[in-house]
Amino acid sequence: MTEQLYLLDSYIREFDAKVVETDGQEVALDRTAFYPGGGGQPHDVGVLRWDGGTVQVVKVKKRGPHVWHTVEGVVPAEGTPVHGTLDWQRRYQLMRTHTALHVLCGVVWRDYGASVTGGNMEPLQGRMDFEFETMHKELVAEIEASVNAEIEVEHPVNVRILPRAEAFEIPDLIRTKINLLPPQIEEVRTVEIVGLDLQADGGTHVANTREVGPVRVVDYKSKGAINKRIYIELE
Repeated sequence: MTEQLYLLDSYIREFDAKVVETDGQEVALDRTAFYPGGGGQPHDVGVLRWDGGTVQVVKVKKRGPHVWHTVEGVVPAEGTPVHGTLDWQRRYQLMRTHTALHVLCGVVWRDYGASVTGGNMEPLQGRMDFEFETMHKELVAEIEASVNAEIEVEHPVNVRILPRAEAFEIPDLIRTKINLLPPQIEEVRTVEIVGLDLQADGGTHVANTREVGPVRVVDYKSKGAINKRIYIELE
């Protein structure tokens, strides 16, 4: 099984690993800091280097026990030691964006009791869907102000991996539909914005909300009778 370095340390930019399997243009490593995508967060990109070769990593996905890296060019052979380097600017922008969406989620849950129904992101922009019956300009402005106020509080962001049974005892995790996790998932990764939000989540985040910076709500739409979408952008 690939050791997923990003699960406990989102700030790892480079790492050493070994190729354990290849499949066409895909390479499985024994360890990786490349995030394979999921939960609305896109996969990482970057570079793999080894003695005699360099390739671009253009896609990453989790399949079976391994994280697979799709590369452009010559595929390193099984057993080859490699050095991975992330496109850090892109990754860090995604970390800031992902944490911003969790701040938004925490504010909306705390102030309005609205559950999340979906979300997606790209670097410095994202959207999140909530169970709101109505949404209007004044409400959106109120939400934006509350989000930026919480960011300025400089909440620490903590990551933990808990046994499934212990995770089920945390009431707030229910709103993220933790009960839909497959039975074979024995451990649950949680991301806590201390004092604001606690969710089951597999993505990468900054260590403190101060790193997020100002957030603007740039649009909102109705996606159904009780489904409203909020779009955000970061500087």
